[in-house]
Amino acid sequence: MSHPAVRLVDLRETPLDVDEVLACLDDEAAGGLTLFVGRVRDHDGGRDVLGLDYSAHPTALERLHEVCERVADEFDVHGVAAVHRVGTLAIGDIAVVVATTAAHRGQAFEASRALIDTLKAEVPIWKHQRFGDGTEEWVGSP
Repeated sequence: MSHPAVRLVDLRETPLDVDEVLACLDDEAAGGLTLFVGRVRDHDGGRDVLGLDYSAHPTALERLHEVCERVADEFDVHGVAAVHRVGTLAIGDIAVVVATTAAHRGQAFEASRALIDTLKAEVPIWKHQRFGDGTEEWVGSP
């Protein structure tokens, strides 16, 4: 049974839309909405990043659902949303959007922090970075 607070969970090859996430969390009872947008930056570890690719294990969407359900169960939230890009991304592209709503801002901040941190730690999505010096690196791979 899905937790009613879990509103949007997806992996997409298409650009992510912050407005879609905000719209799915619209709730008159929510006094706070905390949004985190992760973007592709142009550097990592002192090296220039040209772009990157995200690859997802076949279980990644199921695991992302599990993380969202757990956050909804552990925190007093009204809404939870998490969407992650897969495929090839350019500098400045949005890689991930997570958001939570709650009656008060503190709850929303805590839940959103737990959501992004747990997603990064547990959902099998791997980042392949391409650097300006011709080297590359996999991040988060097993």
